Amino acid sequence: MKSDIHLLIVDDDERIRDLLKKYLMRNGFCVTSARDAAHARRLLAGLEFDLIVLDVMMPGEDGIALTRDLRMRIATPIMLLTAKGETEDRIAGLEAGADDYIAKPFEPKELLLRINAVLRRVPDEDTTDQVPKHLLLGLFRYDIERGELWQGDTPLRLTATESQLMRIFAATPAVAVSRTDLVERLGRDGGQAQERAVDVQITRLRRKLETDPRQPRYLQTVRGEGYMLVPE
Repeated sequence: MKSDIHLLIVDDDERIRDLLKKYLMRNGFCVTSARDAAHARRLLAGLEFDLIVLDVMMPGEDGIALTRDLRMRIATPIMLLTAKGETEDRIAGLEAGADDYIAKPFEPKELLLRINAVLRRVPDEDTTDQVPKHLLLGLFRYDIERGELWQGDTPLRLTATESQLMRIFAATPAVAVSRTDLVERLGRDGGQAQERAVDVQITRLRRKLETDPRQPRYLQTVRGEGYMLVPE
């Protein structure tokens, strides 16, 4: 149930913060708001959230810097709100670890749809339909049933989008998946900007999987076809 889904809204604009909180609560979510990065950190220290909606342009620590720091510690999905529409700014947010972004001004309904899309990408921990099976990726082991990446006895934290990418690739190992198909299966709109966003997510995932991300061994680029996971 949505009432079990707890969102954190972080925006220094009180009007926007209150508007989003009321709108999302009317649509069944539990919502907590923070006025800046420092306030958000205090809330995150004591509460767990299912998704963070984070404004980029804030006084003090901005949203991209906060995203980059949070990604070192938690895998909670993050959606960025930005007044900047340039592709470079959006890519910077994705490189920092965001799962999605939406440019201001936006319709609250669009934000709602994007939040639901990101939440659908979060692995369902209760799914137990498959027989346990692993893929070996050098120092790492990918548990297909659980959707978890392990290095020895240590689980490697993946973002919601990275988890979804791993599930897509692991479903057909050694088979190339096109960028267009990845965009569609990630629940995003089409277009070159979204394909570029997928490239950024692949780069981030390679940094976790590969000894040398510039010469990938396990998550390979297949020229003219897309990307392919090649286990041992």
